[in-house]
Amino acid sequence: MEYGSILIKLIAGFGGLWAMTRLLGKKEISALTPFDFISAVILGDLVGNTIYEKENSVLMLLFTLAVWTVLSIIFEKVTQHVRKLQRPLEGEPEILIRDGAIDLIKLRKNNLDFEQLRMMLRAKDTFSIHEVAYAIYETNGSLSIMKKPQYEPATREDLNIAGRNVRLPQSLIEAGEIRHEALTSLAKDESWLLRELEKKGYAGLSSVAYAEMNEDGELSVIASVRHQAKPGEF
Repeated sequence: MEYGSILIKLIAGFGGLWAMTRLLGKKEISALTPFDFISAVILGDLVGNTIYEKENSVLMLLFTLAVWTVLSIIFEKVTQHVRKLQRPLEGEPEILIRDGAIDLIKLRKNNLDFEQLRMMLRAKDTFSIHEVAYAIYETNGSLSIMKKPQYEPATREDLNIAGRNVRLPQSLIEAGEIRHEALTSLAKDESWLLRELEKKGYAGLSSVAYAEMNEDGELSVIASVRHQAKPGEF
């Protein structure tokens, strides 16, 4: 097969898959259902076969992607808006542990044994089934748990510690380059940033790998390997 033809099909396939991803929306790999995973595998096989088969044209490749996209969108809309079909098509979460008691019927129904259950609990930093009040087996194969009250970590409210406002850290310097949009959002300028760096013992941007305004409103700095940070510096 001519290389030019393969190149054109690859470009068309790349563009088509990108457009399909944008249309179907973002979905984390861990949130994929078994059907989503199988669908992605089949789609990859369809695109691969179309690209490397000589008799299949670019139009056939685009047609394949378009049909698969339409079917996927229809399936998503049906499962979102037709409640009666949602459970038969997507399945439903199963409560494996309810109020501390294990539902052996649900465990067998989902082809799980105790070792697999313990493994999924360990992935949730829970090493004893006795600590679990509720465990829900989600449609994507993950396990959500609620621990018994005595095994839950203490919160600020439990300890009568006053809460505080929380905000996301802002990255101000990355690889020695200032992120001016972040400075603007904080109502700061470059001269302020350089003064703060000088206070912490950094002569210039070349000695800084990364700097951010943390959630406490303080500037945290990580030096580059060329700069030997002084004791006590961030």
